[in-house]
Amino acid sequence: MELRSKKEQDITHPSGGTGGAVVIINYGAGNIQSIRFAFQRLGVEAVLSDDAEEIRKADKVIFPGVGEASSAMEKLKATGLDTVIPTLKQPVLGICLGMQLMCNSSEEGNTQGLGIFDVEVKKFSDQVKVPQIGWNQISNLNSPLFDGVKENEFMYLVHSFYAPVCKETIATTHYETNYASALQKNNFYGVQFHPEKSSKAGARILSNFLKL
Repeated sequence: MELRSKKEQDITHPSGGTGGAVVIINYGAGNIQSIRFAFQRLGVEAVLSDDAEEIRKADKVIFPGVGEASSAMEKLKATGLDTVIPTLKQPVLGICLGMQLMCNSSEEGNTQGLGIFDVEVKKFSDQVKVPQIGWNQISNLNSPLFDGVKENEFMYLVHSFYAPVCKETIATTHYETNYASALQKNNFYGVQFHPEKSSKAGARILSNFLKL
């Protein structure tokens, strides 16, 4: 995917300017269109950007990711955003591989992560079918991110690697073992599931994120 800055795409916030924008980091390793459409359904026109200045100015930042960890991290480094993301001060939401890249490391490709969440991403064993694809429950919800979301609500997941439960866990899911399906540290949030594909409950989580 060709990386394009926000200026090149000439996308603006519904207010008519860039102030208050939600920026989706566009580094060539994210399923960004489905996330963008999810925000459109909430009445927000999210900006797609790989421009560090635009990302820093955003009110909210989405850090998506699909594919393989080491190649995604290389793409992130190629943009220089691997050094930008950990310094952001506004609410940041990592989704799926985006969340995993925010951890210390991943067994997938022996990848060094951004070190935001103090946990090492592991691979599910051969005792279960991988990747885990489909709907599974999130439990032990412990964050304003889940306001209005029922305990044991179902979310849509596609992944072969997981973050073990740690001190930054704000939701868990069971697949072979209990693992962290959501993490939070200060202004950084991460979800293993895809809220943009998780019906009304997923939309509620994105709406809650906008209110943080």
